[in-house]
This record gives sequence, structure tokens and C-alpha cells, in this order.
Amino acid sequence: MDHPTDQILYEAKDGIATITLNRPEAANAQSMDLLDALDAAWTRAADDTDVRVIVLRANGKHFSAGHDLKGDSHTPDKITLEHIYGIECHRYLGYSLRWRNVPKPSIAAVQGKCIAAGLMLCWPCDLIVASENAEFSDPVVRMGISGVEYHGHTWELGPRKAKEILFTGRALTADEAERAGMVNKVVPLDELDGSAQELAEQIAQMPAFGLRQAKRAVNQTLDVQGFQSALQSAFDIHQTGHGNAISVDGYPILTRLDDMKKHIKQT
Repeated sequence: MDHPTDQILYEAKDGIATITLNRPEAANAQSMDLLDALDAAWTRAADDTDVRVIVLRANGKHFSAGHDLKGDSHTPDKITLEHIYGIECHRYLGYSLRWRNVPKPSIAAVQGKCIAAGLMLCWPCDLIVASENAEFSDPVVRMGISGVEYHGHTWELGPRKAKEILFTGRALTADEAERAGMVNKVVPLDELDGSAQELAEQIAQMPAFGLRQAKRAVNQTLDVQGFQSALQSAFDIHQTGHGNAISVDGYPILTRLDDMKKHIKQT
């Protein structure tokens, strides 16, 4: 495996590119550098004509604890809504949409916690295989914000279940996510990588152009129904949460951030 940063590992073999989140000591929390490296790995797989399927997985106990809440070297001394909007439009919503639209089938293999921005890594993938201990949550409403920037909740879960997890902040189990249609398959933890690999190998046997067009047909159907327009609208709603937070509490919202961290630990 090789990559300019060890936060993301990359391997391509037999038509399958495997991208691995590699910050297990931080529960694969997403720094800006990690996201940039992850986007570079997606681009590398997309541009490699020998790659037919992309698998996204994670080292360690948890798939991803979401955004790195300890701060980042990219954070300026003074935070403005303009700064937040620019960063999130590019690295959050922008990257997730770009990964979603890569014209090759992709599979996310999810174990442990998948919190908030963790959803923005697995939801853009075409298929999700989850371990039995996987949990999916978006507690961002606790920060006074409408949910994560890639607001796929309604599309992934339906409106009532989407409202439930947003209103309560509770986690969905892997079985619940499968019943809702968000997850394709639930397997024992020790079978997760093998199941994702087996599925990737099966897909890789199909004609590359046929796979590309099948993915385009499904994604285009969602887009005709308003998928990308809805996500952009929800992203702008998300920004009003940041604007309110700046005007009321300043930024970062330390008390609300601490409350969300406590909630995550409790769950």
C-alpha cells in the first residue's frame, strides 16, 4: 500500500481499489488533511482504467467518529460564516457528491461507530456492507444545526425515520439500517472485509461500461427526483445553524460541542 499520507491507505489489485481510513487511534475522525487525502485516493481510483470497483473501509474499532472536533491547522483565528461555507461547500458537500458520482461501483464496509460526518463517507457509496456491531447516528442537532452537510437522511431512510434520528440523535443499529434499505447486508464483524471483497469481486466480473451506465441510470433517476437540488438546499439550511451559532454563542460552540461529545460517549 502507498499514499502520500498514512491517514489514508490505497491498494489496487485485480480490478478492485481498496481505500482505507487509517486513523484508528482517533476513531478515524476526519481532519481536513485526511479528507484531502481521501479525495485524492478516490480520484486515483476513478482515473485508473484497470479499476472497476472501489471499496472504502476503515482500520480500527470504528468506521469514523465524524469531523475532527479537536480543531484543525486550517482554522483561522477569526471564524466567519463565509469561511465556514467555503470549507464545507468544498470539502464536505463537494467531496461527498464527487465520490457519489464517480462512474464506478463503490462499496463501503462499516464497523463500529459511524457518526455524523461518517455518514458522508459511506452514503456516497453505491452499496454498504455493515458489521453486526455497526451503529449509524447524526447527533448534530445537539449543536443547533439541522444535520450533517450531506443531508441524505430522507433519501436513505425515508422521512419519518430521518426525522426520528435527527430529532433524538440516537443511533440506528445495523439491522435497523438494513430494514430501512440504507444497508445492503449485515455480517459478523470478522466477516466484514471478506464479504465486502467477495461482493467487489462479483461486481468486477461485469462489463465496465455496463456498470458505469447502470450506476448512471440509477443516480440520474434520483437526480430527476431532485436529489442533488435537495442536498444543496439542505446544505444552505445547515449554514443558517452556523450563522445562528456565531451570533449567539460564538464559534466553536464549546458548550454544545461538549454536550455532543458526551452524548456520543454515552451511546
